[in-house]
Amino acid sequence: MGRLAGKRWWRKLHVRAALWVSLATVVILLVGSALVVPAEEGAPDANITSFPKAVWWAIETATTVGYGDLYPVTLGGRVIASVLMLAGITTFGMVTAAIATWFVGKAEQDAHRLGSEVRRYAKEGEGAMDSELRALHERFDRVERLLADKR
Repeated sequence: MGRLAGKRWWRKLHVRAALWVSLATVVILLVGSALVVPAEEGAPDANITSFPKAVWWAIETATTVGYGDLYPVTLGGRVIASVLMLAGITTFGMVTAAIATWFVGKAEQDAHRLGSEVRRYAKEGEGAMDSELRALHERFDRVERLLADKR
């Protein structure tokens, strides 16, 4: 799965899925709004009595805000509310997952790039360290020869 998540087409698939789910949710919100008005119409104490109120109620319900200003009082209205709640939870979960996938993919790319830079600098550092050590060994060898010659 890790390799798949790193591929560009996989990330695009996540974005496309999130967009389709969002579009489906908008359709569900509008259909739910259109269905809840007749379901609530004529019920005692009904407060979702027009399409604009129904749209506001559908948005409140799908986002699980639920201010309590509008609510269904009939069984049909409550069934529609349940569908809207599930659609809202699904949509926000999908969109959140798509955004998280994008961030994780970006961080993974940055980590790979940083790792290759660190490896490159480490190799350069090793080469520089080797040449410095050789130079020091040569100097010590010269000092030892000079000391041996003076004895």
